[in-house]
Amino acid sequence: METVYRGLYFEDFEIGREFRSPGRTVTEADTVLFAGLSGDFNPLHMNESFAAQSPYGRRMAHGALVQSLMTGMIAQLGIFEGTTVALRRLDSTFKNPVFFGDTLVATIQVDDRKELRGRPQGIVTFRTRMINDDEKTVAEGKWILLLQRRGS
Repeated sequence: METVYRGLYFEDFEIGREFRSPGRTVTEADTVLFAGLSGDFNPLHMNESFAAQSPYGRRMAHGALVQSLMTGMIAQLGIFEGTTVALRRLDSTFKNPVFFGDTLVATIQVDDRKELRGRPQGIVTFRTRMINDDEKTVAEGKWILLLQRRGS
C-alpha cells in the first residue's frame, strides 16, 4: 500500500527527507499528445525513419514531457496540496533518453530550507530525479518552492 501525503507545511520538510512516486509507463500516445499540445514536432520524437538514423536508433519522449510527467507524479503524492504558495524555480538536466515503454519513478528530496522572518511562508529547495526501469537517472534537477508555514 502506498503512502499518501496531503498538504505538508514548511516545517514538515526536514533536510534529507525523500519522497518517491509510484511508477508510470511512457507511451507513444503520451509523446504524440505532448507534441500536439506543445507544438514541438521534432523528428526525433515524431519520425521513426529519421530517429532510426540518430545515435539512439529510435524515437524518444521529449525532455519537456519527462519534466512535465515528473511534476505530475510528484503532485500526485499530495505533499504540496494546498500548502504551495509559489514555484519559484525549476531546473532540469536530462541525462538519458526515455523511450516508449519505459517505466519511470520520480523522487524528490529536501535539500535546504530557509525561514522567512515575519512571513507566513518559508522557502524549501528540493533535488529531483526521474529514474527508469534500469535505475538509470533520465532527468535530475532542482525545485525551489515557497510553502505555507503551519498555523498561518
